[in-house]
Amino acid sequence: MTTWAGRTAAEISAAVREKRVTPREVVAEHLARIERLDGRVGAFRAVRARAALAEADEVAARGDFRELPLAGVPVAVKDNLPVRGESTRVGSAATPDRPADRDHVTVARLRAAGAVVVGLTNVPELCVFGTTDGVLGVSRNPWDTSRSAGGSSGGSAAAVAAGMVPIALGNDGMGSLRIPAANCGLVTVKPGRGVVPTGDGSTWFGMAEHGPLATTVEDARLMLSVLAGTEFAPGAGTLRVAVSLRSPLLGTTVSRPFAAAARDAAGVLMRAGHQVRRADPPYPASLATTSLIHWTAGTAADARALDPGRLTRRTRVHARVGRPFVRTVASGEGREKLRQRLEPFFAEHDVLLTPALARRSPEAGPWHERGWLRNLLVNTAYSPLTPPWNLTGWPAMAVPFGTLPSGAPCSVQLVGRPGSEARLLALAGQLEARKPWRRTAPVD
Repeated sequence: MTTWAGRTAAEISAAVREKRVTPREVVAEHLARIERLDGRVGAFRAVRARAALAEADEVAARGDFRELPLAGVPVAVKDNLPVRGESTRVGSAATPDRPADRDHVTVARLRAAGAVVVGLTNVPELCVFGTTDGVLGVSRNPWDTSRSAGGSSGGSAAAVAAGMVPIALGNDGMGSLRIPAANCGLVTVKPGRGVVPTGDGSTWFGMAEHGPLATTVEDARLMLSVLAGTEFAPGAGTLRVAVSLRSPLLGTTVSRPFAAAARDAAGVLMRAGHQVRRADPPYPASLATTSLIHWTAGTAADARALDPGRLTRRTRVHARVGRPFVRTVASGEGREKLRQRLEPFFAEHDVLLTPALARRSPEAGPWHERGWLRNLLVNTAYSPLTPPWNLTGWPAMAVPFGTLPSGAPCSVQLVGRPGSEARLLALAGQLEARKPWRRTAPVD
């Protein structure tokens, strides 16, 4: 008997199109895996078992499988994106518990491509922090359930890493795709500005982008093509690759295993024929302040219409810190200055390669019950390498490459100029071919 849980989206959609399996069979098997494993992982805030099976039957009845790149593929959706008929809680008791009357544009595109939404995944409150925990659930890393899956797309990443879905939808405003992907051994793409429609809802002043979480570069490319409505053909040619092991934020350092992974990845790209050299972007000393101002101001804007008494303390403090900066951040001047400072570096180099994280994720637990400053310091210490590329609006990827001493995955980050998503995917494919990562965590 063929097992479909743990298979890639590309494999599943091909099998459905060739009528070797039905969408209902695929979805039912993944729902059974969710029921068996999610009590230990905590990926899902809501599972749509009955609705998903009905929607799988609707896909089967369409009869146009050749036109459906995600035919019958189960997908999870981050719980800050509306799914028709389901509430959108954004990890908070302060948000209304009422069903959405329509899908977010990205959800609609996935469904139009034949995907079936099996559930909504946990996020930290208002998607603020780099650990996914709160009053609605705690998401754990399937490779080590004592550790956080990361955030804010932590539930989506945990669902994919545990084989509960082959792909999931998330978004990234300060690293919220790349951080959990790096923790959980997944491939993700934060596309550049304007590549994937943002639709309704918060974009943190244009810093947040929607993107895929997948186990392979092929699946990430496939899902991004559906979300963007355009193909990202493989092929890169010889590229000028800069390798930087330096943290962009003063006072934070990159631990040895993550630096070693970036060096090893650089060696692979050099042997593949690329021009690789050590070079650090000219990060300004003020970058930590700029990042904090934008991070907190985004939360202040999102919290404005909510009852503060129903928000957790760390979220209330985060929003209060950011409130005076909302107008400054909305002007975009800080982001434009950073872009202008970094553009000459990317005129000399096609791609920047860095570690994805500075150290492993914090312990899984009730971080939402702990103080704001403690959350801030822990988040900054382990994930300082992602925020600059939300501020610039340029595309960035996380790609698993190597293993930590604990046996958990290690990852690197690829960053490029606007419009270079296909180029980054091609490089990621070369890294994947050299050191493929196991698709799903051994949580059975």
